Amino acid sequence: MLIRESVASVAAEMHSEALYFHLTDRFVHMHGYNPSEAEVRSWKHSIPALVSALLEAGLDDVEMMIEYTLPLTSKRADVILAGVHPKTGEPSYVVIELKQWTEAYPDEDSPNLCHVAGMHNRPVLNPIEQVRGYCDYLAQFNGTLDGHEHRIVGAAYLHNATEFGVSGLDVAGQSPRGRFFTGDRRGEFIEFLRNHLAAESGALAADALRNAAAKPSTQLIRVAAAEVRDREQFQLLSEQKLAYELVLKAVRNAQRSDSKEVIVVTGGPGSGKSVIALSLLGELYRQGRSALHATGSASFTKTMRKVAGARKREVQDLFKYFNSFMTAERNDFDVLICDEAHRMRLTSANRYTPAANRTDKPQVDELIDATRVPVFLLDDHQIVRPGEMGSEREIEAAAARKGLRCTVVSLDSQFRCGGSDAYLRWVLRLLDLEQGGPVQWEPDAKMQLAVAETPQEMEEFLEDRRAEGYSARMSAGYCWKWTTKTAPGQPLPTDVVIGDWARPWNVYGERAVAGAPPAALWATDPAGFGQVGCVYTAQGFEYDWSGVILGPDFVWRGDHWVVDRTKSKDPVFKKSTPDDVVAGLIRNTYKVLLTRGMVGTVIYSTDAETRAKLRELVGDEARIAEPVG
Repeated sequence: MLIRESVASVAAEMHSEALYFHLTDRFVHMHGYNPSEAEVRSWKHSIPALVSALLEAGLDDVEMMIEYTLPLTSKRADVILAGVHPKTGEPSYVVIELKQWTEAYPDEDSPNLCHVAGMHNRPVLNPIEQVRGYCDYLAQFNGTLDGHEHRIVGAAYLHNATEFGVSGLDVAGQSPRGRFFTGDRRGEFIEFLRNHLAAESGALAADALRNAAAKPSTQLIRVAAAEVRDREQFQLLSEQKLAYELVLKAVRNAQRSDSKEVIVVTGGPGSGKSVIALSLLGELYRQGRSALHATGSASFTKTMRKVAGARKREVQDLFKYFNSFMTAERNDFDVLICDEAHRMRLTSANRYTPAANRTDKPQVDELIDATRVPVFLLDDHQIVRPGEMGSEREIEAAAARKGLRCTVVSLDSQFRCGGSDAYLRWVLRLLDLEQGGPVQWEPDAKMQLAVAETPQEMEEFLEDRRAEGYSARMSAGYCWKWTTKTAPGQPLPTDVVIGDWARPWNVYGERAVAGAPPAALWATDPAGFGQVGCVYTAQGFEYDWSGVILGPDFVWRGDHWVVDRTKSKDPVFKKSTPDDVVAGLIRNTYKVLLTRGMVGTVIYSTDAETRAKLRELVGDEARIAEPVG
């Protein structure tokens, strides 16, 4: 959170005009960049409206937790009020979503969406649903609310609006965790606050919420079967929920008016793209819609067939590959969910494609043509092979050629890496995927980071974490040759050799070898520990602790990185692949590997100068130490 103070203290800072400088200073310290003008404007106009109502309610001693970061994510609630319930004497929490809107009306097709006059050209999430989502998420993941979910309520306060201007929003259905108040219902808002907060100190309640352990996050693979076949398992937030609702709206429109719409969802690693994909697939499957999930990843598709489709063939058949639609009829399906769409190829044809099916038709066109509502979920920085071309720009261009409407939703939150935006930005700067060069790592209590001096040290550390019940994997850049055939009865060859330490790559192929799982299950089968994974088996998955080996293809020299393509053993890099393309793909490879961990990452480089640079950047946490908590 940015600030945690009593209402009276916030009011005093506000009147001295120090509050906004304080908020800005804290924001820069936590996030490493300046807040947007819109964010500062929101603070200056909305916080005074809330403080005024709290003071009039006599709640001077209630604690205000401003820009509160939800556990295990980078998403922030505008304000959480912490205090004591006036009737029960228990801790009581009120989540407030502040809006400066003057007019808004519900979307005619989806009550969970709305349109804001003069602000957006497409729907946004109804603030009732937004604040309800925050409350539900906190109840699910904050330990102090475990068994006490009744202690949290929520409301959106549209302080500039009148009942006339936004009255239709309540079509989303008001509830204790989701309701709204307007400026001309200020008296009712004050009464609502008094009903949930007593006029006494909220410091102890704020302590409890702030210091509570975060409950384990819902890992996609663990609940995949229940998600698709039974019921919703994931709590979608803000832009995630917006993307979900926009797809369902497009499906209803397509059925009603014989229309077609392309939807693109962009976001970095851990922003929830695959969670949205699985949530949509499950909902559409349970509705009886014709919906399929497709990727370009053999590992991800085979894993989902095994886990989600266990003992149920019709569910297994929901998971396809991008090149499965070469002969599909036009608009064959209601929805095609293209996950990891950055892995699309120029065309679907390969050496195994029958001559009768070979065409020059772009793969993106095949996918769009096959369904009423094509949904593409992607991250431009996860393109790791030459020929992968799934980008927002390419998809928008394909939709424009066909005269189709294309809606883009950007996910700005982060759920992997402990929800640490700071860690993700550190990785991007480290790899020169964002301008400015590498920066010092500042621990943020969300993501743990360490540098190992040897691969043995890294492996032993990860083994200790596994003994504590965490999942862990080791992965590396593709800098060692990979033996693809193992004789029957023989162990995996130890291809990854660093000094006197040697380990095998993960299995090449679809059969287990000497107790090691097939490639597609390396990231999810506990027996995958002990082999070194490559980007093609790690991409799309997550585990608690990630050990990453930076190979000699990416080293620090003097004051900059050097990409040495001659050290790469990846067969997809041909002599004809330009140097700048190879350099970008190697950087993207390490971005993927460095963003698999949910709890922490341990980095080892085979190069001494690079290790020294990493120790300098990581600072006090440079050497492996016991994790906190």
